[in-house]
Amino acid sequence: MVISAAVATAVLAGVAACSSGQDPVKADAPVSRVSGKISITYLQKQGDQEYFIGEAAGAKARAAQLGVDLRVVNLGNDANKTVSEVQSAVAQKADGVIIVVPDPAVGPQVVQTTREAKIPLLTSDDQICANGPDPASCDKANLVPRIGFSGAQMGGEVGKRAAEEYRKAGWKAADTRIVSAWKPDVTVCGDRVNAAKKAFDAGAGAQVKSIDVPTDNTPTGAQDKIAATITANAGVKHWVVWGCNDENVQGGVTALQNAGISPSNVIGVGLGAYLACKDWSGGKPSGMKAALFINGKDVGALAVQTMYDKLKNGKAFPAEAFAPTTMVDATTWKSAGATCS
Repeated sequence: MVISAAVATAVLAGVAACSSGQDPVKADAPVSRVSGKISITYLQKQGDQEYFIGEAAGAKARAAQLGVDLRVVNLGNDANKTVSEVQSAVAQKADGVIIVVPDPAVGPQVVQTTREAKIPLLTSDDQICANGPDPASCDKANLVPRIGFSGAQMGGEVGKRAAEEYRKAGWKAADTRIVSAWKPDVTVCGDRVNAAKKAFDAGAGAQVKSIDVPTDNTPTGAQDKIAATITANAGVKHWVVWGCNDENVQGGVTALQNAGISPSNVIGVGLGAYLACKDWSGGKPSGMKAALFINGKDVGALAVQTMYDKLKNGKAFPAEAFAPTTMVDATTWKSAGATCS
C-alpha cells in the first residue's frame, strides 16, 4: 500500500509525551537504533471490526514494504488481555509496540511495562495517559504519541453535514431532538461529539435541544440506550443522530426505525461509513443520510512507518499525526472506496 500524500504529510501537534513519577525516561526518549530486521507488535481492540481489519491490512502492507516483522493481535474488548499481550511482546523481544487500547484505564500499566523494557510505545486511534486512567484529564506532556484522526476535525465535519441536512429538511427546532451517543471514558469520542455539536449550532440556524446518551460504542448497546431515549421523548417528530462512530449512529437509526419513525424524519450522520453503507446498499430510504469515511488502512500504514522511522533512524515520534477523511453518502460511498462490514 502506498500512503497518500495527505497522510505522508501528517499534521503534527503538541509536544512528545513524557514520563511521571520516579521514572525519568520520556515516552519518546531516544533509543538505540535497531540493526537488522525490525520486529513490531501491533495490539488492536475490536480487531474483527471493519475499520480495524483495514488498519491491520494497512499495517501489514507497509511492514512488508519496509521488511518489518509485524505481529498483529486482536485484543477484543479485554483490558486484561491488553496487559498480558504487552508483557508477551516484551518477552518476545519486540523492538516496538503499537496499541489501540480497549480501555484507557490500562494506560499507566502499559506505559510502565514498555518503559521498563526500554521499548518505544506508540498508540493509534485512541489516546492513553502515562500517569492516569483518563486521557481527558491528562496533561498533554503525559499523553503517549498517537497516530489516527483528529477527533475535533471529524466531529466538526459530522456536525456540519448534519446542519446542512437539517436546513434542507426544513424542520422546526421545537419538535426536533439531537441524539449524541458515545462511550464517555474514551477521550477521542468526547472530542468528536463536542465538535459535532459546535459545528451544528454554527450551521443549523437554530438552537436544537441535544440529548447526550452514554453507550458502550456498539450497535446493540447504542440501540438499547437510544430506544429508551425515544420512549422518554414520545412527542418528538424529528431526530438528528450522531455519535463517536458508525456503531452509535447505526444503533440510533435502528432504534428510531423500530419505534415507527419514518426515515424522512431521521438525519443520521455516521462516523466510519463501514456500517452506514449497509443501509445504502439496499437502495431503500434510510435515516442514515451521510457518514464520514475514515480509512483504517492509512492509519495502520502510518503507524508502522512512524515506528519504523523511530527504530531505524532515531526519528522522534510526533505527538500526533492525522490521516485524511471524506464525507460520503448513498451516491458517493463506493467511489470513495468505503467497504461495508
